[in-house]
Amino acid sequence: MQVGMFFFFLIAVSSCKKNQDDTKQDIVFTAPANFPAPVYNFASNPVTTAGFELGRKLFYDASLSRDNTISCGSCHQQFNAFVHGAHIVSHGIDNKLGHRNTPTIANMAWGIDFFWDGGVHQLDLVPPNPIKNPVEMDEQLANVLEKLRNDSKYPQMFKSAFGTDEVNTTRFLQAMSQFMNMLVSANSRYDKYVRSEGGTLSSEESEGKTLFEQKCATCHATDLFTDRSFHNNGIQPAITDSGRYAITLDPLDIGKFKTPSLRNIEKTAPYMHNGSLPTLESVLDFYSTNVHSTTTLDTLLQQNGTIGIPLTAEEKTKLIAFLRTLTDEDFIRDARFAEQ
Repeated sequence: MQVGMFFFFLIAVSSCKKNQDDTKQDIVFTAPANFPAPVYNFASNPVTTAGFELGRKLFYDASLSRDNTISCGSCHQQFNAFVHGAHIVSHGIDNKLGHRNTPTIANMAWGIDFFWDGGVHQLDLVPPNPIKNPVEMDEQLANVLEKLRNDSKYPQMFKSAFGTDEVNTTRFLQAMSQFMNMLVSANSRYDKYVRSEGGTLSSEESEGKTLFEQKCATCHATDLFTDRSFHNNGIQPAITDSGRYAITLDPLDIGKFKTPSLRNIEKTAPYMHNGSLPTLESVLDFYSTNVHSTTTLDTLLQQNGTIGIPLTAEEKTKLIAFLRTLTDEDFIRDARFAEQ
C-alpha cells in the first residue's frame, strides 16, 4: 500500500471510529435555555445511557408489530424530523392506512396530551397505542414482551438499564420514554439567534418573525411553537373526524385537534391532521382564503367579521422564510438517534 493511501486509510478508520464513539457517549437530558420547563417527571424515570440505548433498539425493532415488519421508526423517520415524510396518512401493517397524518415525536418531554386528539396524557403510555392499533402495528403488548424475553440480546440490555434481566411492561415503557425524551430539537438557526449563539436572520426572515408573532404565535406559542392545546382551525367543511370530541364527548370539542409544533416544519409535509395540505404555501393560502366556518371554529379565526387570517402574497413569502429558520439539521442528523 502506498504511503499516501495508507495515511488516507488511517484517517478514514479514525473518522469512522469517532462517529461510532459519538453514538456511545454518555446520554444526559438537558433542557434548552429558551424552552419552558419540561413536563415529564424525570424523577420517576431518569434518562441513563443504558436505558436510552435500550429504548433506541426497541424504537427501531419491527418485532413490536404482529408480523415483525413495522417498527416505530417506520413511521417516525429521523431524516424527516421523525414523521412519515410524503405520506398523507401513515402506512401500517399489511400496508393498511391510518386516518391521520403522523405527528412528530420531537420534544415529547414537554408534552401534556399526546396524539392529535390528546387521548393519552402521559408519555409512558404512548407506545401501546400504535402497538395495539389494528392499522399500525396490530400486536398485543404481552406478545411483544414475550418476543423480547426470547431474544438473546434484550435480557442483558434490560439488566444494564434496570439492574436485573426482567422484561416487563413498566421497564419496556420507561425505556421507550427515555429514548423519546432525548429527541430534543432546539438547535435551529432561529434557536441560535434567540440564544445569541451566532445565528442570524435576514431582513426578510426577521420581518417574517414579526408577522408570525402578530398573526400565528397565539396558538403556536413559546419556543415550542405550540400552545399544547386544541383548536378547530376550519380545515374541513363537514366533520369527517370528530377530533378531540371522541375523547371528551363535549360538543364544544367537535373538530378540535392539538396544535402541532412548527419546528422542522420545512421537513414534515404534508400538513394538518389529515395531511391534506402538501406545501407551506398551501397552508398559508388555506388560512388566508379557505378556512371553513363551523360551529366550533376557533374565535381566533373569526376576528372583525373576517374568517381566517388575512395575508398578502408578500407576507406569505416572509412567513415561509421565517418558518424555514426553524429547521434543525443537527437534530435530523444526530447519530445518537439513528438505528444502530
